[in-house]
Amino acid sequence: MAREARLSSAVTFVQELDRSVSFYTEVLGMEVADRDATAALLISADGGAELILRAMGGNAPHPLGGVGVQYVIWTAAGPEDLDQCEQALRQRQAYRASRTMDGVTAIEGRDPDDIVVMITYPGPDKVPAHRLPLRIYGW
Repeated sequence: MAREARLSSAVTFVQELDRSVSFYTEVLGMEVADRDATAALLISADGGAELILRAMGGNAPHPLGGVGVQYVIWTAAGPEDLDQCEQALRQRQAYRASRTMDGVTAIEGRDPDDIVVMITYPGPDKVPAHRLPLRIYGW
């Protein structure tokens, strides 16, 4: 029997919860659905994505290139939404680069803990990938 699974939630460990909640709500337009002293559940406006942030303290490391998820790629709702994400990254001095490959534009930034934040348009539901993105070889 064939099954189709889709990513529904991502869990990200962060150093400071307040600054990360601010970043993800402003840059990605997510909303706080639930929150306590050390964690927050953020949801997209359409309810299609969830991001759980968990505060781990100011000294918690995030080794780039280690085993495990390195970053999550988000999809903007449209070209205007992608532009708004880029402007929000620029306003926070978090913007790094933009590139277009195979008809998909990707905006790259960094969150407050220097974790890569990638936002694309169109997403895989409109333009499925047929080859590995060069970005994964950046380490």
